[in-house]
Amino acid sequence: MKQTVEDLDVGGKRVLVRCDFNVPQDEKGAITDDRRIREALKTIRYLMEHDARVILCSHLGRPKGEVNPKYSLKPIAVRLSELLGVEVKMAEDVIGESAHKLAENLKDREVMLIENVRYDAREEKNDPEFSKELASLAELYVNDAFGTAHRAHSSTAGVADYLPSAVGYLIKKEIDIMGKALENPERPFVAILGGKKVSDKISVIENLIDKVDSLIIGGGMSYTFFKAQGKEIGKSICEDDKIDLAKELLAKAEEKGVRLILPVDNVVVQEFSNEAPSMVVSSDEIPEDYQGVDVGPKTLELYAEVLRDAKTVVWNGPVGVFEFDNFAKGTNKVAEILAGLEGATTIIGGGDSAAAIEKGGFADKMTHISTGGGASLEFLEGKVLPGIDCITDKE
Repeated sequence: MKQTVEDLDVGGKRVLVRCDFNVPQDEKGAITDDRRIREALKTIRYLMEHDARVILCSHLGRPKGEVNPKYSLKPIAVRLSELLGVEVKMAEDVIGESAHKLAENLKDREVMLIENVRYDAREEKNDPEFSKELASLAELYVNDAFGTAHRAHSSTAGVADYLPSAVGYLIKKEIDIMGKALENPERPFVAILGGKKVSDKISVIENLIDKVDSLIIGGGMSYTFFKAQGKEIGKSICEDDKIDLAKELLAKAEEKGVRLILPVDNVVVQEFSNEAPSMVVSSDEIPEDYQGVDVGPKTLELYAEVLRDAKTVVWNGPVGVFEFDNFAKGTNKVAEILAGLEGATTIIGGGDSAAAIEKGGFADKMTHISTGGGASLEFLEGKVLPGIDCITDKE
């Protein structure tokens, strides 16, 4: 059990908080989706209410260890100031004179933001010297950036070597909800896994086969499973080097008594584009010059039937070519089905799944939408996340 922000005596102390402010922006630098900023507010407000001196840090994009105005956190400071109703002071650098001066002069309940930690090439190397310099800004450390908790960087893990540490409310929520789903789920427990490649989800499938009652597989990786069953898949995406593995996973699911559900019909096209003419065919009748791009209507009926009685659902990955509107219908329908479930715990594992939920206006109908795509995937794999592992244990 890790310490939470409530376990720290923060009054009058400088607290370095790692947030995930890696938000999308348009060409002019305007923030187009501030959900990650809003998710950090609970921890920041708690610290302010308890007289802490709050020093926020984050990365944004991939500046590759160089100062680049395109990746400045200044727009974040502006948006945070609006949301908090107080001025968030912005440092001109990461650990330089500006950051230190602001930190030293910070008063109780005041908030500041240092510049993009990835402006320093040592951040992603988890360089001990850089970690120590970051830690010197503060007296306590709180990690609330679940989206980067699977990365062992200076600001996500290294600083915890030099300061008493805790997790913030967002990380606590992530590990509480997803942890319970994996360790003690209400049943029936159904997992929906999509995406292009089996190789991206091997460890997740292997971990979940031991835990779920039903496993729904859609998206590009379903065609590797079809080929493992000896079906014709035409020009559909397939990882030939993972066919034997798919056979093993099918056998393991059968051995464990887990219902592994593959699409029974598919939307197929000859040309890979949004405007391509399409038709629906049975999963064992894909013509040789066609490729699958979405699940068909019978498959969605099957998904709805399996999900109807579910008490815990974890969803990670689209079941079709989500980037094409015409072939995002299956993914959007899955979002709609989940939104209609009564009394179920529904956990969405970031990325395209979260985008489909948001797009459909179903976010408030879900129990939890993870803020971390890669981190939630590794959590579902049962991996240790360095940004959480480094935090001081509760006594």
